[in-house]
Amino acid sequence: MALLLAAAPFIPATESGVVGAILLGFGLGWALVAVLSVRFTDQPQRWAVAPALFMGLSGVLLVVFGSPVQEVLAWVWPPAVLVLAVWMVVQAHRQLRSRSGRGLIYPVIAVLVLASVGGGYETVRHAADAQATPGQGHLIDVGGHHLYLNCTGSGAPTVVLEPGAGHMSSDLALIAPVVARETRVCVYDRAGRGWSDPADTVHDGAQIATDLHTLLQRGNEPGPYVLAGHSFGGLYALTFAARYPEDVAGLVLVDSTAPASNPEPDAALATHGDADDTMDRVTALIVGASRLGLGRLLDLQSPDHLRSTIQEYNHAGSSVQQAAALRNFTDKPLVVLTAGSGSAPDWAASQEALAILSTNSAHRVVEGATHASLITDQEDAAATARGILDVVSAVRTASPLAP
Repeated sequence: MALLLAAAPFIPATESGVVGAILLGFGLGWALVAVLSVRFTDQPQRWAVAPALFMGLSGVLLVVFGSPVQEVLAWVWPPAVLVLAVWMVVQAHRQLRSRSGRGLIYPVIAVLVLASVGGGYETVRHAADAQATPGQGHLIDVGGHHLYLNCTGSGAPTVVLEPGAGHMSSDLALIAPVVARETRVCVYDRAGRGWSDPADTVHDGAQIATDLHTLLQRGNEPGPYVLAGHSFGGLYALTFAARYPEDVAGLVLVDSTAPASNPEPDAALATHGDADDTMDRVTALIVGASRLGLGRLLDLQSPDHLRSTIQEYNHAGSSVQQAAALRNFTDKPLVVLTAGSGSAPDWAASQEALAILSTNSAHRVVEGATHASLITDQEDAAATARGILDVVSAVRTASPLAP
C-alpha cells in the first residue's frame, strides 16, 4: 500500500508528498492489523490503532501541507516514534500470544526504533550544520538561495574551478592553493552541497551557469575568467562559455564529460531532457530515506547534498546538450587534460574533439592518471594545476599554448 500510494498520480512528486504517502500506507497497514485481528482471530490487537493513527495523520499532513509540516515532524517524529515503539512492544507482549506473530511484529518495531534514532541524529546534525559558518569565503544571495564562494590569491585573470558531479569546493583542495600562488582563484559550492543552500531550481548546466554568473557578479569578482572544469564540471564550463563568451578568457577541461555530438533543438530537449515524474518520485524516496541518517553512510554531508547529486545526474541529458552550444572558442587558450588510464575506448576521441574547439589549444594526456586522481592525487593534481596556469599565462601574454 505504501509503494502504491507513493506512485499514485494524485500524490505530489516531492519528498514530503512521497514520504507522506508511505507513512499513510504504513498507517493503513497497522489499521488492518487492528481490524482483522479483532474480526478474525482470538488475539485482538487493538493497540495497533495507535501507530495507525500516528502514521496515517502524519502522512496526510505531509501530503497536504508539504515542507512546513516536514520541518516540524523532523523534530517531533523521532522521539514520538521511539516512545510509541516501546509502548507497542509492551502491548504486543501482553496481547499477542503467538510466537510467529511476535516474530513478525517485533522486527517491524525494531526498524521503527532504528528509524527514530537515525532520524533524530540526522535532524540534530542538519541543524548543527545549518548554524555553522564557513571559516573562509562567504555566502552570496543569487536569487532565492545562497551559494558559497571562496576566492584567494591575487592577479588576473581570475580562475574559477568547477568540480565534477556530486563534488564540492573542498574536493579541489589540492589544486586551488597551487593556482592561488600565481593568480586569483575562486571555488564555490553548487546549490545543495557544501556550505550552499539547497534550491528548487533545475540542476542542469544552464541553471548552474546562470547561478555561477550571478555569484561572481554579486561577489564582485570581475572577469574575464579562466574556467577549469573536472568531469561534469567541464560541461558547466562549456555552457558558461557559450552563454557568456565575453566573460571567458580561457578554458581548462579536466577529463571532461563530452557534450552531445548532435545537439537537439530546444523543443526536443524540453520534451525529454528533464527527469520524468517517476524519476522525481524515486529521487524523493531516496532523499527521504537519507533523512534517517543513511546519507551519512554514503559519505554525503546531508540529504540536500544527496538530492542535488541525484538531480544533477537526472538532468545529465540536458547538460550535455546545453554544453554543445559552444561550437567555436575561436583562438582563446584551451587546455584539455585527459587521464592516461581507466578510460573507455572512445574517450580519447571525445577529448580530442574538445581540443579542436579553439585554434589555440593543447591536448595533454596525463600518463598513469585516472579520472579521479587528476584532482585527488598530489602528483596528478599538480599536472592539473600546471595546465590551468599555462592557460593563465597564455591569456596574460596573448601567446599560443605549448603542446
